Amino acid sequence: MQNICVYCGSSDGARPEYRQGAAALGRAMLEKGIDLVYGGASVGLMGTLADTVLKGGGRVTGVIPEALLNREISHPGLTELVVVDSMHERKSMMADLSDGFIALPGGIGTMEELFEIVTNSIEKYRD
Repeated sequence: MQNICVYCGSSDGARPEYRQGAAALGRAMLEKGIDLVYGGASVGLMGTLADTVLKGGGRVTGVIPEALLNREISHPGLTELVVVDSMHERKSMMADLSDGFIALPGGIGTMEELFEIVTNSIEKYRD
């Protein structure tokens, strides 16, 4: 696997362990030479994960809808930032760029992203 998509929150969450876990995942990805695909924000668990991978010399691709550029504070130091028109396009682009998926703590948006990718993978096996 070359690219892993990580779904996670744009806030740090309720427990400090969440932030520590995001950083640990970033270090593990670096050790394995795996590139990160994620939601493109510089804040919260998304920011912690991206910063960890970038500081270690890894490649990070963020995908963010234009409407969220300011709200989620897009990360200025990414290897690549892809700006899309909608959340639907964001999820589709993240899936297209990725070989695997991981979910860290987050809110409704993180859960929705995870449920959609799981549903899509199940439906592919049905065809």
